[in-house]
Amino acid sequence: MKRRTLLKSAVALAAWYGLPSAPLFAAARGNERIADGEARPFSFEGLRERARQLATAPYQDGARRLPETLAALTPHQYNEIGYDPAHALWRGQSDRLNVQFIHAGMAFDQPVRMYSVDPDSGQAREIHFRPELFDYARADVDVSQLGSDLGFAGFRVFKAPSLDEKDIISFLGASYFRAVDGSYQYGLSARGATVNTFADGEREEFPDFTHFWFETPAPGASRFTAFALLDSPKLAGAYRFVIDCADDGVVMDIDSHLFPREAITQLGIAPMTTMFSCGGHQRRQCRTLHPRVHDSDRLALWRGNGEWVCRPLNNPPRIQFNTFGDQDPKGFGMLQTHRDFDDYEDVIGRYHDRPSLWVEPKGKWGAGEIQLLELPTTGETMDNVVAFWKPQQAIQGGEALSFGYRLHWGARAPVHTDLARVRATLSGMGGFPEGWAPGEHYPEVWAERIAVDFVGGELKAFYDGDIDVDTQLDTSAGQVKDLHVLWVKDLEGFRILFDWYPDSDATDPVNMRLTLSARGKVISETWLFQYFPPPKEERRFPPFPGSQA
Repeated sequence: MKRRTLLKSAVALAAWYGLPSAPLFAAARGNERIADGEARPFSFEGLRERARQLATAPYQDGARRLPETLAALTPHQYNEIGYDPAHALWRGQSDRLNVQFIHAGMAFDQPVRMYSVDPDSGQAREIHFRPELFDYARADVDVSQLGSDLGFAGFRVFKAPSLDEKDIISFLGASYFRAVDGSYQYGLSARGATVNTFADGEREEFPDFTHFWFETPAPGASRFTAFALLDSPKLAGAYRFVIDCADDGVVMDIDSHLFPREAITQLGIAPMTTMFSCGGHQRRQCRTLHPRVHDSDRLALWRGNGEWVCRPLNNPPRIQFNTFGDQDPKGFGMLQTHRDFDDYEDVIGRYHDRPSLWVEPKGKWGAGEIQLLELPTTGETMDNVVAFWKPQQAIQGGEALSFGYRLHWGARAPVHTDLARVRATLSGMGGFPEGWAPGEHYPEVWAERIAVDFVGGELKAFYDGDIDVDTQLDTSAGQVKDLHVLWVKDLEGFRILFDWYPDSDATDPVNMRLTLSARGKVISETWLFQYFPPPKEERRFPPFPGSQA
């Protein structure tokens, strides 16, 4: 898989609902046969050495031409290929978890090899593709074309009580993977690594997870360990995933060991990919019946110096790339903070149920940058936002790099600041007093009104104590006028309201930074915002109702 748009179309496929469970004794017999390869020793140390050796040899592209019956499938047809739950990995061995494998097809032409590991003996056996593992009853597939060495495209993890119905983890396509919380609603994706996502003169690579090893979990356990081998033209790597499938979300404890084949301009660590189409400050772009359409609404940063940052996401008019320098970051993530059905009015996408993803670095990562790429999109069918950590050091071939981190998938981040937090960012027509209609005519000078809501922290105590709350607002261009600090009883927080006036015809993005302070200390997280002024010819108000304009 080489194209982000194809990846999005594939991961957006609806989860397949399996057949009724087979009797336990039949399922156990099926599980005994699923790992049919020769027993071989396996260890994470051996996998790291394999990745290191792999990086010393020229890259070998493992993608292959799929049989026509698979290559020509539409997403709907591909989704109709089901896995027979009687052959799920760990069936009859675990009453809490099982793994079901995903068929090759469409653009998923990289064979992924799967292995079952006995943790007591350290022996691994390959699980070979064979048609009897799958259910083709609803799929138009000519099984005679498939052969016996097709491999798999990925896998899904199921957890009791929905062992055959609703998956909670999916690894599918390149090094993409996703997880859910108790809502069972997928949203944004993570990746093993990124290579040259936005690097001048460099072609982006999509490293592949080419092999997985699964340790059989202990009886009754909701935690398991998986290992993966990653490969691409510039990079090889070994990964260990210790995955805890809790009721309120999934936590993945990840140890990654990366071995560049050659110099890499832009290496992305703990990358995540999400979608922001419209909503809030860009609600005018919501041209469907939905007031919001997004998997995530902000990038949150907990910087190494303790500062908390809220960066609202954009659907920009053109490609935007931003960097946020840091030293030993404490955490970062893509958050979905608007969690009411009324925010979206979407009965299909159910965006209010989509999880947030928080990265918790293990140990010190040193100097580097959180890098954010935002692409314009016209809808919800493409992940248009990517964020990751880029180490400051130059990445050279022959090096060995290690990064440990935890991924928290859940409705909210596992940590939050005690300071006041940004609730929402809104924008609209400005240039007249708030609470008044513009009158018979609109203002003569065009302006954009921006509102930022802060809630939580000590704000109510400051308001009740009649303590002045001050703002520090900086913009990279234009002028700020009519700034107001308004207490909103319904929110038990402050709304910071101001009008922004352009001082030129430029359409370059305007960077804005806002914090609240009281008694000489900062009392809020930092709001970082990127506003896109419209072209000069669009800086006008709509015709006043009843006018001749």
